[in-house]
Amino acid sequence: MDKPAKTPDLIDSKAVKELVAARALRGATVLGRPGGWGVLVRYGNAERAVAGQKSRRMRLWRHADSAIGFVRSELGMDRFDVDAQDYRPDESGRRRPDASERLKRQQAVIEHDRWFRSQVQDAMNAITEGTNPLVAEDDLAKRLGSLRETLKRKAG
Repeated sequence: MDKPAKTPDLIDSKAVKELVAARALRGATVLGRPGGWGVLVRYGNAERAVAGQKSRRMRLWRHADSAIGFVRSELGMDRFDVDAQDYRPDESGRRRPDASERLKRQQAVIEHDRWFRSQVQDAMNAITEGTNPLVAEDDLAKRLGSLRETLKRKAG
């Protein structure tokens, strides 16, 4: 059995962006890991793995093409190394069955927001046109009090 892959030292995404802006990167490697693909950046005499945004672990992409896209678009490199020696696709245990459900909830929120905004706009238009006049707060309180008394009488 192979030894587990050693995790290289990390660099956060802010520092990577600063290195890119300074044109200080000498190279990159898309590195196969158990469960995904990481990215190593080389600058000066150092080589570091790009860390996840909110973790102190190597950022892993599930697919090599996503990691390659990062190297090309974020690092601005078209030439880089690929090391698949330690790639093990089924060892991550990372599954996102909730992603579909989350997208459905987001869509429901968007649809509700759209509906709510249209209701508010309809009400505003009706007020402007005079077909839905504003009710003074005192008048509303009287109407609600009267309605409450009527409901109490009916209930008991």
